[in-house]
Amino acid sequence: MKRRDFIGSGLAISVAGGIAAPAIAQDSRIRQFELPEEQLPREVRLKAKFEPYELHLDPGQFALYWTLPKKKAIRYTVGVGRTGLYEPGEFYVGAKKKWPSWTPTPDMISREPETYEQFAEGVPGGINNPLGARALYLFQPGRGDTFLRIHGTNIPSTIGRRVSNGCARLVNYQLIELYDKVPLQTRVVLHEMAGAPPPHS
Repeated sequence: MKRRDFIGSGLAISVAGGIAAPAIAQDSRIRQFELPEEQLPREVRLKAKFEPYELHLDPGQFALYWTLPKKKAIRYTVGVGRTGLYEPGEFYVGAKKKWPSWTPTPDMISREPETYEQFAEGVPGGINNPLGARALYLFQPGRGDTFLRIHGTNIPSTIGRRVSNGCARLVNYQLIELYDKVPLQTRVVLHEMAGAPPPHS
């Protein structure tokens, strides 16, 4: 999606360049970064009809949508999995955690031991934890925890890029705002990396 596609159409609602950030200043660990306007959450109108209150990730546009009634959604800009590590499919939110701990998967350690082996025993929750301030844990029926997450980050330069081991990331304050809206069992669809048109106008 290009900014002019929805601004010009008159179908997006923008408040001071985006939806207002939540009031989280009382937690000194959370920084509200000065992000580019196009990376701020905004309401958009969807081309296709999706059920409300689902999460849909369009990796080609680095866009995560929280769907709403009447073919609307809140669009968040995210960082996504690197080429070959992104896993499309249908999932559900099987767990939610505040300030989660993190442990690299065996595949991550095997793939990049110089980076991840030192963290094999896990990293406690905190501002420098790779999962950030909040995490939504993606599960599948019959498989359980897929080790894929929608999580926070305090590194805004990773937003809008293919940077992760398969997870999707938002800056912490935006994920906190989203986290409070998304209940357990929410349907999550990670759409194919390429070949599909953007889901909104």
